[in-house]
Amino acid sequence: MSNSNNLPGNLKYTASHEWVKKETDGTITIGITQHAQELLGDMVFVENPAVGRQLKAKEECAVAESVKAAADIYAPVTGVVVAVNPELDNAPEKINTEPYSAWMFKMKPDNAADVDALMDAAAYKTLVDSEAH
Repeated sequence: MSNSNNLPGNLKYTASHEWVKKETDGTITIGITQHAQELLGDMVFVENPAVGRQLKAKEECAVAESVKAAADIYAPVTGVVVAVNPELDNAPEKINTEPYSAWMFKMKPDNAADVDALMDAAAYKTLVDSEAH
């Protein structure tokens, strides 16, 4: 049973199980949720988008590969990739142990309002609970 009660309230969420953290400089940090990493299992490889890549909202831009499956990671909003997490190259399992601090990539959104329109923790919890039945 997924423990979706531990959702950080300061993050936004997508229906495709990415979390999004708004940073003070206007960028956003993206990772995958506790629920997503539980579904995938032990991470073995992460492929991030290239820095400078322009992404459209919901565009496939990264891959998280586990012993069980490979999952596409989607851009939560339209914008440009400004950083990727180099730690995951050698330690993709950080996503399993610290899903809400082991970020994958950072973006500068074209429109900050797009970020505000994403799901909050309560809405995401409702989505996860509905998928579980």
